[in-house]
Amino acid sequence: MTTLPGDAFLLTSALDDDGDARIRITGDLDWDTADELTTAAEAFLAADPPPRRLRLDCAGMTLCDSLGLAALLMIHRGAAGTGIRFHLDNRPAALQRLLDITGTAHLFTEP
Repeated sequence: MTTLPGDAFLLTSALDDDGDARIRITGDLDWDTADELTTAAEAFLAADPPPRRLRLDCAGMTLCDSLGLAALLMIHRGAAGTGIRFHLDNRPAALQRLLDITGTAHLFTEP
């Protein structure tokens, strides 16, 4: 994918006072960036003690391609395997549409 000025991908990570791990995504979640997100999420999932929840803030996400979706599904699987709740917050319409079309939206909806 061609990166244009202003298309920078950025992850901002923090652990809040409630014990929730938060990762803010800015830019395109795609072939070039999915591994970076997966690595950041796996670091939180492997932490000792683990976070109560892993929350991805998707408000700044500009695109999510098939590899981006695969990364989200891998993170979901890893979180479920460790008993950590996983949330996608502030989903842009395009991301929600992708989740709906692929039948995966229910995986990222609070019970």
